[in-house]
Amino acid sequence: MNKRETEVIDHEKDLGVMFSSDLKVSAQCKEAYSKANRIFGLIIRTIKYKKFKNPLTCINLYKSMVSPHLEYSIWFSCM
Repeated sequence: MNKRETEVIDHEKDLGVMFSSDLKVSAQCKEAYSKANRIFGLIIRTIKYKKFKNPLTCINLYKSMVSPHLEYSIWFSCM
């Protein structure tokens, strides 16, 4: 348009879903894994610092903060 070339992009994120030029979900899965890993690391560091040794607390934090990111990635890759 107007004698300008269009920009070629490798991936685009729209509504939280990563679309790649080859339509593979690997970028979406990597992003979800990375986010879950950062959250899990934060939980581990906090537990070591605050010395919360209750296993129930660890399980609840994992299920509420880490697991949803991984489950979304698995659901998305099965579509």
